[in-house]
Amino acid sequence: TLPDRRLASQRLYGAKTSTGVVFLGGFASDMTGTKASFLAEHCAAAGCGFLRFDYRGHGRSGGDFKQGTIGAWFDDTCAAFDQLTEGPQILVGSSMGGWLGLMLAIKMPERIKALVGVAAAPDFTEDLMWMRLSPDQRAQMKHDGFIYEDMAPPDERAPITLRLIEEARQHLLLRKVIPVKCPVRLLQGLHDMDVPWQHALRIVENIAHDDVRAIFVKDGDHRLSRPQDLDLLWRTVGEFL
Repeated sequence: TLPDRRLASQRLYGAKTSTGVVFLGGFASDMTGTKASFLAEHCAAAGCGFLRFDYRGHGRSGGDFKQGTIGAWFDDTCAAFDQLTEGPQILVGSSMGGWLGLMLAIKMPERIKALVGVAAAPDFTEDLMWMRLSPDQRAQMKHDGFIYEDMAPPDERAPITLRLIEEARQHLLLRKVIPVKCPVRLLQGLHDMDVPWQHALRIVENIAHDDVRAIFVKDGDHRLSRPQDLDLLWRTVGEFL
């Protein structure tokens, strides 16, 4: 519990290294997912610190998901990072978490040792949501304030709000140089139906730092949560531990 809000979190303290790992989850996901749990287990075994948390309106945190915005979730990210971590950190950002991770690396460059993106999705609200909506869907969103994503299974459909789309335009990164100063690794499945592999190339092209690599998994999907995907993730994180 932070002083001004209820954010659910789990923190492991590092016993062997001063470098920690922070997991930033995706849109409408929570900190109990496969990748977050895998990282918690492996960080514990490696003796390094680990932090995972739920943004407001996600998982066990307080708040209304429909009121959420990129700015609000970034504010949660900054608060959790500032109050629950110490020393250099490796950020692991999944989908939307990759966007928030890039924003955090820009804001706090002295604290970020590296950023690992898994299907990183900066600007997804504009390029992967709004731009894909039909005129009827846009009209419905403007009338009702939200729509449900058609592509997701019925039990996984999260509301996409007009508030989210419009507020996110203040935080778009791919329209200019991204002034990130740390090494970046992007893991991207070629069979990702949510974030196309070309999105990873746009990120690579826009980041100012030269130590940036995209690693494509030919048969990988959006989640990249199979055993071989998780092994790749840990090897990538391990490069900086």
